[in-house]
Amino acid sequence: MGDLTTTYLGMNLKNPLVASASPLSEKVETVQKLEQAGIAAVVMYSLFEEQAIHESLELDHFLFAGTEISPEIGTIYSQTGKYTLQPEAYVETLGKLKQAVGIPVIGSLNGVSSGGWIKYAQKIEAAGADALELNLYYLPTDPDLSAAQIEENYLKLVGDVRKSIQIPLAVKLSPFFSALPNMAKRLVEAGADGLVLFNRFYQPDLDLEALEVVPNLTLSTSAEIRLPLRWIALLYGRIRADLALTSGVHTAEDVLKAMMAGASATMVASVLLEKGIDHIPTILTGIDLWMSQNEYESIQQMKGSLSQQSVAEPAAFERANYMKVLNSFRSLP
Repeated sequence: MGDLTTTYLGMNLKNPLVASASPLSEKVETVQKLEQAGIAAVVMYSLFEEQAIHESLELDHFLFAGTEISPEIGTIYSQTGKYTLQPEAYVETLGKLKQAVGIPVIGSLNGVSSGGWIKYAQKIEAAGADALELNLYYLPTDPDLSAAQIEENYLKLVGDVRKSIQIPLAVKLSPFFSALPNMAKRLVEAGADGLVLFNRFYQPDLDLEALEVVPNLTLSTSAEIRLPLRWIALLYGRIRADLALTSGVHTAEDVLKAMMAGASATMVASVLLEKGIDHIPTILTGIDLWMSQNEYESIQQMKGSLSQQSVAEPAAFERANYMKVLNSFRSLP
């Protein structure tokens, strides 16, 4: 068997597969099954900022009045606005996970302001988390709020959290920045040890019969890997941080592409929710088989080999490739 080991956020992982924040980490027994199946690390389901400030009388409106929702929020909140999990219970569950498994456990905070995050970041660290993932998500609806203001808020949050904890810190962000490489660089300068590309937001749907805005969860497909794949290939070697690819990782080929683009780890959730935890060995076997057939001895050997810095045609990742892509389409007769 080839060497599948990789390093992410200073942690030595037995392979690149990390279970991303999802309902899969809600129960200790499920995480134990993930470990037995071969997962290398797990990101806990997110503790949402709204849970830490649950006294707000406007919470229901904030969560369900037609804005986008985050992937996991439907599993934590109900339309009644009552909470199925309090922040202290989250920290307690994390501590139980650390005692029950031998793989790294990464805490996850989802929100946009420092607020109670500092306290819970510290509690997550005290509970034994090996690292912390900040899941940044804010939907700006105020026309007077500039992109620069939002970015500064993000940077302040990352800086505040970085100062409050000692464990490695990753930032999970969206692709919706006008100058993503610059934002990535500034996030690292603010204290991020790694970047997770990209947060996958679910859009609300409209019910034409009930005339209501409704949440609608759709699992990812491998087709969605192209966006994070491109940006990891562009950022690799340009910023001093680990890169993790999330959204669209379903097959061994997806993992291999991520590694060659420059990722240190790949996050999986949708494929496991769809096909089950037993699909993990299938992915790992596929990786090992491909490496053997193509004479690769290790994951490290291929890492970044298809990043923009390494390919023969760097412009393939940029606008220069736009016309070439269009010309590649052939209409049906």
